[in-house]
Amino acid sequence: MPLRTRIEADLKEAMKSRNDLVRDTLRLVSSELKNQAIKLRESGKELDEAEQLAVLVRCVKQRRDSVEQYEAAGRPELAAREQAEIDVIEGYLPKALGADELRAAVQEAIAETGATSMKDMGAVMKVLMAKHKGRVEGKAAQGIVGELLRG
Repeated sequence: MPLRTRIEADLKEAMKSRNDLVRDTLRLVSSELKNQAIKLRESGKELDEAEQLAVLVRCVKQRRDSVEQYEAAGRPELAAREQAEIDVIEGYLPKALGADELRAAVQEAIAETGATSMKDMGAVMKVLMAKHKGRVEGKAAQGIVGELLRG
């Protein structure tokens, strides 16, 4: 079942079961997907599965930033709400790479690009993120790429 269709079906189910957290989260995600589809349609493209995953990854990233800001501001209840939304959205993303898998993927990307210094980090990240769309958290990958290119 296509991702967008699955989200719409789960939204309806959350409305029926009165699950406010899932309902509100999926409404926001659905809205983001529709906005992205409109942007792409204007340029003559369609919202494919890869674009849908990119929207979900962006939603998770925004919420992670919010969690950090809420925790820094001493608002644990808001941080917990954002974390719960992250958990809902991550249910639609492919399983993230584990630490060992991520390191192996980074080493493979470095070998593929022929990277030798920190100047090549952008090329390595581009290859890595393209191959493992939605399965790699950018900050973690960037840290490993930096470690391996420096060392």
